[in-house]
Amino acid sequence: MPPDASPIPLQSGLLHEVFQDVARREPDRVAVSEPGGPSLTYGELDSRAQLLAGRLRANGIGKGEFVGLCLERGAELIVALLGILKAGGAYVPLDPDHPAARLDLLLQDTRLRTVVAGTRTAPVFAGRDVSVVLVDDRAAEAADGVAVSSTRNAPAYVIHTSGSSGVPKGVVVEHRNVVRLFTTTADRFGFGPDDVWTLFHSVGFDFSVWEIWGALLHGGRLVIVPQEAARVPERLLALLEEEGVTVLSQTPSAFRGLIAAEAVRPETALALRLVVFGGERLDVALLRPWIERHGDTVPELVNMYGITETTVHVTVRRVRAADLRQPEVSPIGVPLPDLRVRLVDDEGRVVQDGTPGEIQVSGPGVTRGYLNRPELTAARFLDEVGWRWYRSGDRAIRTPDGELLYLGRIDDQIKVRGYRIEPGEVEHCLAGHEEVSAAVVVPRDYGGDIRLVAYVLPSPAADTATLVGRLAEHARTSLPAYLRPAVYRLLAELPLTPQGKTDRAALDAHLLDEPTAADARADDEGEQPAGGARENVAAVGRIVEKVLERADIGPDQDLFEAGATSLAFARILAEVQREFGVRVDIAALGDTASVRRLAEAATPLATATRSQQTEGASA
Repeated sequence: MPPDASPIPLQSGLLHEVFQDVARREPDRVAVSEPGGPSLTYGELDSRAQLLAGRLRANGIGKGEFVGLCLERGAELIVALLGILKAGGAYVPLDPDHPAARLDLLLQDTRLRTVVAGTRTAPVFAGRDVSVVLVDDRAAEAADGVAVSSTRNAPAYVIHTSGSSGVPKGVVVEHRNVVRLFTTTADRFGFGPDDVWTLFHSVGFDFSVWEIWGALLHGGRLVIVPQEAARVPERLLALLEEEGVTVLSQTPSAFRGLIAAEAVRPETALALRLVVFGGERLDVALLRPWIERHGDTVPELVNMYGITETTVHVTVRRVRAADLRQPEVSPIGVPLPDLRVRLVDDEGRVVQDGTPGEIQVSGPGVTRGYLNRPELTAARFLDEVGWRWYRSGDRAIRTPDGELLYLGRIDDQIKVRGYRIEPGEVEHCLAGHEEVSAAVVVPRDYGGDIRLVAYVLPSPAADTATLVGRLAEHARTSLPAYLRPAVYRLLAELPLTPQGKTDRAALDAHLLDEPTAADARADDEGEQPAGGARENVAAVGRIVEKVLERADIGPDQDLFEAGATSLAFARILAEVQREFGVRVDIAALGDTASVRRLAEAATPLATATRSQQTEGASA
């Protein structure tokens, strides 16, 4: 362990108490910072969280009660999270960008009485039967700010994952589950007060637990990554350099975009000492350009396999240059010191080394189960004499030297940008549309950019010329962004196997003729720019349609809302810059990355370039 590392007190089992100890020792050290925004020291963060805790208790919050957490990215989010824990509660992430139907499902599942929000997110709960406590209400009357003493097995948070029945399921995670994650990894990573972490991921994705508490339990600094930097790799790269980030957590698909951005800016000076991969399968081949530029020592590259139900991480494996010789293998390494992993066959029997089997996990990282889902909990969490095992649904193989290699799922579950997705939940939503007879959702790999593709069998009365647009809107009002298909394909018929199941391999052979891009744009009655500007909008529109494989995107529609991932957006930017011979100023896009904004950002230089070309030809 480095000499400046700060080990977690092993006797403590409460997250906010460990944080509080750090705040007492180092009150003036910066705890949370926002690029271009405010910073909070440990003392300030602790004080503000204490005051919020008092207001929550005055609002009736008791030990173990669930409290909604609905805030935009920022330091206030961390204040609210800590305040909920100090009040004795457990936080339930509620994304303010989720559609109303999704929020209602989560409110109903957790039976929330209280939500902590900000002035911008509070209106989301207008008309709903919950009490809203504003985290940034400076005029609120102060209340007792002494933290409530809880037990180690008290719930700390509930994170919802996709459910095959169409209803998300909440995983209840206790304080002890999280604290032991860092005590058991302390010797391996040596986290300390000199580390600078990023909060890159949504607080509704459990990778954020690793990021937030990895910083705050060790006296480090947590940098809030703005939404635009999380979406655009070029901005993230600049942030890493400017903030001197030392510990970065990434899904492999997100890191692929960062690798491409750094290739354009090889002069970037990074302070990274550790990059941790998780959330989805790592194909080591994608790291080749990075390793060729940086080697495999500084920063150290580490792959960690894990599941929400087993508290973020289960295994650890350093990735080395030698792994590039077997790029088809996805090594996930060995279990963390306090966990056990076994591989079992379909009958639940432990398999021999070299034989594929389902990953089952036991140890103090295994959570209590699913909220209000006793039957599902009993099916996935197996109680045996002296042990409790979680059935992951993931397949692996153990090598003779004890290392695990990840093979994939035993069911249809998908990992997209770290989120676990049950296709059945998306299919259930689409099939609920009156013009749909059946729907099948599958993942498609666009060069490391995994997106959801929906194959839809229209009902006899459906208007197939405009159905895709209505389905996209239906998904937007029903599903969070990560569950929405990026591409829609209409089927003439649903292909079946001899056993009567959907033949997923044959879907593309049964497509309806789809409307052309011109047909799709014909319905757009919006105001159109004239002359060269209109040509630019059309040119950018063609690029977007090609990359996203959709012809129904309007000029003012946010591309991320339309299914673009950060990698897809990077491809769009590259194509626009190549088409116009310019470098698009990302800042000029503002809050909306649309076809029209991209065209406007490229127009001045593009127009000048074309004028110069015309003048040159005339001369």
